[in-house]
Amino acid sequence: MKLTKSALLLSILSGLSLNAHADVDVYGKANLSVQSSDEGDGSFTEVKSNASRFGFKGSEKLDSGLEVIYKLEFQVDVSDADSKGDDDNITARNQYVGLKGKYGEVVIGRNDTAFKQSQGKIDLFNDLEADIKNIFKGENRLGDSISFKSASFNGFKVLGTFIAEDATDGENGYSGAVTYGDAKLKKSKFYVSLAGDSEVKGYDALRVTGQFKATDDLKLGAMYQKQEKVDGTGTADGFLLNAAYSFGANTVKLQYQMIDFDAAGSKDVDGISIGIDHKLAKAAKLYAFYSSVDEDSGTEEDYLGLGIEYKF
Repeated sequence: MKLTKSALLLSILSGLSLNAHADVDVYGKANLSVQSSDEGDGSFTEVKSNASRFGFKGSEKLDSGLEVIYKLEFQVDVSDADSKGDDDNITARNQYVGLKGKYGEVVIGRNDTAFKQSQGKIDLFNDLEADIKNIFKGENRLGDSISFKSASFNGFKVLGTFIAEDATDGENGYSGAVTYGDAKLKKSKFYVSLAGDSEVKGYDALRVTGQFKATDDLKLGAMYQKQEKVDGTGTADGFLLNAAYSFGANTVKLQYQMIDFDAAGSKDVDGISIGIDHKLAKAAKLYAFYSSVDEDSGTEEDYLGLGIEYKF
């Protein structure tokens, strides 16, 4: 008998709900946009799901003072069937189990690398066409990994990821980061991080990130990244600058990102985005955005969209 992804998820949910010993949180968000997209061959209208997701997470306290923690998160495309035309268009996101104590936590499974986590909340157009992953390398969520996140020590945190080679001809990967401050800019007015990747998905990379709450209404951010393939080719430098200004229930956002490759003939890329969010409630917002991405080759991509996001 064929077991579909939907049936499997229902089985997982039933099992979690019957476990009276563990705390289980069901969470997620729906993020849908209607947009006009032009990727160089003319414009067309489409509906995007923008990494809509749901998941289960929880913990259980142990007699030793530690906690068992887990997360099972899934991405669902609510705008279309998957590439094979199936209705079970569900893919895996962060999924792990581990232990948490007063010094931090260690988890095993599929997780965002330390390098990816180090960005904090700097990406103002996360999950949209101008997501920083579309220009910078290093935005990886990988299986076969062991992740460590320390507790906060005077505002500092240390993050580390080990990615197992998973094959005789593979190479182990390593990702690490040091952060200082509050990524949400609520407990502190700034957030900074330094992160590096070694042998992670074919790349080595270095990233410095900073975000600053200039006033109660104005946030400024910057990122610098250097990346190259593990064979020493494809070396590039890039940076990101952004600003977000809030007034009433609205937030205006502006973000610029570019990457410059050292090798002749490589396609340098830069992109600019502008948008506005309108908060309907604590967990819901309307938003509009325009993003333009240019390559040295002359290729230009433009996106104009209107969307709604609801978190639960």
